[in-house]
Amino acid sequence: MATMGATLSIGNYYYLPSSSSLFSGKPKISLKLNSSTLKCSTNFLSKPQLFTTKRSKTHVVNMSMEAGIGVMGTKLGMMSYFEQDGTVVPVTVVGFKEGNIVTQIKTEATDGYDAVQVGYRRIRDRKLTKPEMGHLEKANVIPMRHLQEFRLVNVDGFETSQKLVFDELFKEGDLVDVKGTTIGKGFQGGIKRWNFKRGLMTHGSKSHRQLGSIGAGTTPGRVYKGKKMPGRMGGTSRKIRKLKIVKIDTELNVVMIKGALPGKPGNLLRITPAKIVGENIPKN
Repeated sequence: MATMGATLSIGNYYYLPSSSSLFSGKPKISLKLNSSTLKCSTNFLSKPQLFTTKRSKTHVVNMSMEAGIGVMGTKLGMMSYFEQDGTVVPVTVVGFKEGNIVTQIKTEATDGYDAVQVGYRRIRDRKLTKPEMGHLEKANVIPMRHLQEFRLVNVDGFETSQKLVFDELFKEGDLVDVKGTTIGKGFQGGIKRWNFKRGLMTHGSKSHRQLGSIGAGTTPGRVYKGKKMPGRMGGTSRKIRKLKIVKIDTELNVVMIKGALPGKPGNLLRITPAKIVGENIPKN
């Protein structure tokens, strides 16, 4: 409960006197508190006006806008690819298991934003909970392990249970963004985690791989936030941008992407068209 000038606020209720009563003298407000009721009496001549404030129901979506619909794949490993002129290109081979099926379409009217939900990698029914199974059965699709959303500018042309084929969405030479989880390294020291330089191993030095000083004493008397120190390394989400598609093999159902991709063989990868601001995504 708080009073502000001539306005009394109790929870979400506000007492607002009329303009004529503000100049009739200093208001006298008496409150009687009981265990179950709260009574308020004033000597204002005007009739009290009560109104409530409602909590805003604005739904804020922090997802980044995609340049187009994408697919999910499984990392298989790396190899060398020889082009026609003999150039050797290091590539990562990405395979596709059963899935990449549209499970839900979200629109501005129903969910507050436009997005397409895609499922990937078929699993047994008993691996999913009943709410998850009900969600997939509503879309009339198979049980799948992974569900991800692709937020788009326009979702026209998509429908539930639609299968997304990689070679229909991309072609050789296209640039893509690939997102995955990096390999976890566990708890590591400063040298491995941040590429710190070690101390002397001879000449009487007793500081070899220790971190050393982490800040001054009296001023500031604390360690600054974000200080590079030993800690958990890897196992985080990373996106590699603007990678070139070198080869699409429809017989083996694999795609070869130039360069290294996050994670180890068997990890889940998210492949989307490369973002080029002003061309395939809006500037705002």
